[in-house]
Amino acid sequence: MHRLYENEDITVFWDSDRCFHARRCISGAPMVFNFARKPWVDLSKGKNPVIWKTVKLCPSKALDIVYNHGVRGIFDEENRRSLALDGERIVGECDYDDDKVSFTIVHTEVDPAYSDKGIAKRLVFKVAEAAEKRKRKVVPVCSYAEKVLD
Repeated sequence: MHRLYENEDITVFWDSDRCFHARRCISGAPMVFNFARKPWVDLSKGKNPVIWKTVKLCPSKALDIVYNHGVRGIFDEENRRSLALDGERIVGECDYDDDKVSFTIVHTEVDPAYSDKGIAKRLVFKVAEAAEKRKRKVVPVCSYAEKVLD
């Protein structure tokens, strides 16, 4: 399962397949990370520096974190894509095909001026999360998506 949790400044990624429950997240920021709650991550319950420090202690790398750099991500189901927007300007896109059984991620691209900011990963996770919530498989044909979801 792939999930992302966002606030205005940061995005936290969680890949359940990598998680081996070392519980460093829960001990580092118990108000933010709480398995008894759905969703189990609530970024509004902690301060970004504490969340950042806690996520970086995850030994399995099931948790990861990036700054948003003022770029917001949206899932655009109607057009089968997720978008990264800087204001109203599209700076990244992740496209997928939907055959009602799976979301096949076919292309991910981010404006080179916005590279190395975790934007592409945010876009792929948005598509993967949407697919999983709809009980569909995720098929990464795009080489970047395959790398991120491996």
